[in-house]
Amino acid sequence: MKDAIYLVLDMENDLVHADGPNGKAGYAEQVNGRRIIENTRRAVDKARAAGVAVGFVRVGFSPDYRECPPDSPIFSGARKNGIFKLGTWGTEVHPDLGQQSGDFDIVKHRVSPFYATSLEAILRARGIRRIYCSGISTNAVVQASVREGHDRDYPMTVLEDCCCAITADEHENAIAGLRRFCTLSTSRDVTFE
Repeated sequence: MKDAIYLVLDMENDLVHADGPNGKAGYAEQVNGRRIIENTRRAVDKARAAGVAVGFVRVGFSPDYRECPPDSPIFSGARKNGIFKLGTWGTEVHPDLGQQSGDFDIVKHRVSPFYATSLEAILRARGIRRIYCSGISTNAVVQASVREGHDRDYPMTVLEDCCCAITADEHENAIAGLRRFCTLSTSRDVTFE
């Protein structure tokens, strides 16, 4: 067992599937143009081959949205649009990413995968010392993961070609802001040491 984990962040159907509400509109151009699904699957397969744990982080709320913050600019549309509802197709991991029963499934109700989730307990129980991550969006969950992981003393590596934001500019700006807090790699170059 290696002391690392690859966190695949918010790669759920509501956001990235071609039939999902954001996959049809919001993120579609970037997900397709940057080949996010294919690149992420390559990284997942490489992590597994290297003996690195894989964790899928999903944002989701109970059917009545009891955990959804009513005044949040980023989540206020979830209830109104009926998205991110746990137990539905929309909050399942994109099927092409090859989620397996032994993977960690971390459900979050905010941007950060550390806040009020099982992530910290998983990291401690597994003796995880290094975190690799990627996902959607670069300027939200990826940034939150890197900054919080860094402040918890985990060396962080972002797989840049497995990330995107709603625009290329937002992605590039987010990556520029993360350079001080992490190592950057790609699905082709990462070795999952």
